[in-house]
Amino acid sequence: MADKPRECRARVTRVRSLAAEILEADLQMEEPPAFSFEAGQWISVPFGPKLVRAYSIASTPDRPSLITLCADVAPGGIGSRWFKSLGPGTPLTFKGPLGGFVFKRDDPRQPLFVAEEIGIVPIRSIIMTLYRRCFDRPAMLVYWARNPDWLAYHEEFLSLSRGEASFTYCPVVGEASAGWIAETGPLVAAVERHAPPVEGLVTYVAGGEEAIHRVRDVVTSRGLDRKAVKWEKFW
Repeated sequence: MADKPRECRARVTRVRSLAAEILEADLQMEEPPAFSFEAGQWISVPFGPKLVRAYSIASTPDRPSLITLCADVAPGGIGSRWFKSLGPGTPLTFKGPLGGFVFKRDDPRQPLFVAEEIGIVPIRSIIMTLYRRCFDRPAMLVYWARNPDWLAYHEEFLSLSRGEASFTYCPVVGEASAGWIAETGPLVAAVERHAPPVEGLVTYVAGGEEAIHRVRDVVTSRGLDRKAVKWEKFW
């Protein structure tokens, strides 16, 4: 179980671009030297007495001395400007871990993960943690973005699906670019096509509020209990 939220200090070691407006930053922990969290959780970064921004953790808990954050900086707000300003050596303070968007390994249900653009971040942490720990039950990811450039961890999930027979990856884009051979169309339509039978299913969906509601409507209309739909809202 992750520790209770606490004030932490870290220093940036690397920043890289994953997609059009998506940046990833590695943080070396300083205090505490190891940051315990559960896959799917987030941290809170202060920008004033009553102003904070939340950032989901993209890395897995297996290396607690170094954590990775990932953010969509396109909105251009205070959090976006801060994230774009990060560079090697930048110090930061934050509070965490926070959030209950976590998958318990002893949950016997089959997980369906649904991500809309930057909503992939906590889901990436969960999926990679499961398979690094020899998860052998079926799991599916439906990952939607406006175009292929916004699929931040696309190659990683393709590789995982090729190496793990129990993992099914369904990338979908709203508008295809040259060379795109996978699906196009709305996120909800893709969920309708690919979602497994609801018996023994649990659904994790992360992204915008509208997408969360519409995905939840799809699976509950098929008989899934609303309590079996876990969500994390990004906008």
